[in-house]
Amino acid sequence: MKQVISGSELRASLHHLQLSSPDPEILARFYEAKLGMVPQRVGDAWVCRATDRCLIFTAGKPNGLGFAAYRVHDAAALDGLARRLRQHDVATEPSPTQLFAPGAVAFRNPDGTLMVFGVPREFPPIDTAMPARLQHVVVASSDAERMVAFMTGTVGLRISDRVLDDEGVLRTCFMRGDDEHHCFAVFQAAESRLDHYCFESRDWNSIRDWGDHFAAQHTQIEWGPGRHGPGNNLFIFIHDPDKNWVEISAELEIVPSDKPVGVWPHEERTLNSWGRAPLRS
Repeated sequence: MKQVISGSELRASLHHLQLSSPDPEILARFYEAKLGMVPQRVGDAWVCRATDRCLIFTAGKPNGLGFAAYRVHDAAALDGLARRLRQHDVATEPSPTQLFAPGAVAFRNPDGTLMVFGVPREFPPIDTAMPARLQHVVVASSDAERMVAFMTGTVGLRISDRVLDDEGVLRTCFMRGDDEHHCFAVFQAAESRLDHYCFESRDWNSIRDWGDHFAAQHTQIEWGPGRHGPGNNLFIFIHDPDKNWVEISAELEIVPSDKPVGVWPHEERTLNSWGRAPLRS
């Protein structure tokens, strides 16, 4: 399966996420201590920022994804996205984030999760000794094929890899908005929900450094170190106080524009070529 780059495709990268929690301040303090993010109370929300990573916590159920916000480079990209949404009769909503300049485009994906695309406002950098930028989010869906069709055909992302079971049924799909292997992924599940989000660091040595940092913080690594098949990236996972899966990744694959879509079997070695893996699909 070879994809052809067209004017309907969108170049975008993950910029920030809004997550709900029974106690947003506890989450904010966790990310301050463990990921070096500076928390700020803004109205009823906590905004946690460091250079290239930002999370917003609001009151609500645990593990809730309020919205995923993606950066685009200019207003022309937003105009193209808005046009495609109109062509597919997708309603837009007011943007919920103050981190984007006016003109951001917000809409709901087939599972009802709010997606926002916009041009980020300028903020002073917040330096941290531990580099890792917010890079991708992964969700479960009760209809993964429908989600993929929407995110590619309407939004304009591109497929990098698909994971199929023995009957050829889609189990997972990885989609990209720029040259990195994926900024959004979805897997088939009994119910739609957030699965995990990822911070991309530099290289294998930085994964070691993050592991040492978490050890010093008495924070347990829940999965890894390992290497994913699709994306070929190194990883470790931790849990935050709400049991959100938080990934630190490195060396994510850069995908040439003319590379055919990859197909992987639905098995543990696809998720982790080094060892065991939870087959969540």
